Amino acid sequence: MVKKETYKIILSGGGTGGHIYPAIAIANELKSRFPDAEFLFVGASDRMEMEKVPQAGYQIEGLWISGIERKLTLKNMAFPAKLIASLLRARKIIKRFKPDVAIGTGGFASGPLLQIATFKGIPSLIQEQNSFPGITNKVLGKKVDKICVAYDGLERFFPKGKLIKTGNPIRQDLLKINEKTEEAKSFFKQKTGRHTLLVLGGSLGAKRINELIEKELEFFQTQNVQVIWQCGKLYYEVYKNYDATENVQVHAFLNRMDLAYAAADFIISRAGASSVSELCVVGKPVIFIPSPNVAEDHQTKNAMAVVEKDAALLIKEADLEVDFENRFAQLVASPEKQQILGENIKKLALVNATKDIADEVEILLKKNGIRNKE
Repeated sequence: MVKKETYKIILSGGGTGGHIYPAIAIANELKSRFPDAEFLFVGASDRMEMEKVPQAGYQIEGLWISGIERKLTLKNMAFPAKLIASLLRARKIIKRFKPDVAIGTGGFASGPLLQIATFKGIPSLIQEQNSFPGITNKVLGKKVDKICVAYDGLERFFPKGKLIKTGNPIRQDLLKINEKTEEAKSFFKQKTGRHTLLVLGGSLGAKRINELIEKELEFFQTQNVQVIWQCGKLYYEVYKNYDATENVQVHAFLNRMDLAYAAADFIISRAGASSVSELCVVGKPVIFIPSPNVAEDHQTKNAMAVVEKDAALLIKEADLEVDFENRFAQLVASPEKQQILGENIKKLALVNATKDIADEVEILLKKNGIRNKE
């Protein structure tokens, strides 16, 4: 009789969708391989993962943790107490759950959890989405067994022998969006005969992009464009009144991203690593507006890696007033350019990233299983 593989897998990643959804994608892939496995997520108790992870069907526990702001603030003074409390809580969670493997995808909570896991000798893996790692993963990289990355050149920050280039996990429901066009148009009540613009500023929202869209709503009407506008939770109260505007929909958050992508003819987006990876799979014309307020300007670097392949457009925030209307109008007027951008960005997709990361986790699980039997 074959013994069922009842692994226990603990995952942590949060703060933003860019950390949460990769963790969920990895969990879904592992669950398909090990249906009897137990999963537990650990997140920051006041962040969006506490809502999004249960929606995906997984249990989550919260830590009292937050990041360090780059300037001196009162909030930073509470960080030592939060860190100690989170380490103690993570220790209790791990002691109770007894995981066979620990996986971190970045964000505040993954630091304490992976710190305790590695201290206790639990096989551990982190997944770094960006071209420039955050503080949490830089620290953890010295301690974990494997580091899955999406860009070349990360040996500047991590031990080279631990690096595995896999790409970034993507939600599997994005792989077949071309089959969902009619469903998407119906879901968003889109009008025929109009182009559809999807605006994404990240799960929390992007102030400058929101300001741009508000200013350009009349311009979009002249371009025969209808707008699906995800303004983010932080800005919904400011912009929700525009939902009453003809051909404009305002959303705090889009729970059916597969349908949002399927409905879109054009996309305006930040250039976080997970967003870039998803947009490569989606294969639609994209205008990147990178955030200038990130470490090492890595969003611009992420976007340029695509733009240099003639696979997207890039407009810096500082150039929006001068360049946006002209470049957007040119894109709308050129089906040929739309096709080139869509085809070229799709060539950059690493569609097997989730499976490749799960393969590495499976290797750690098997090794741990053998070790525990010795």
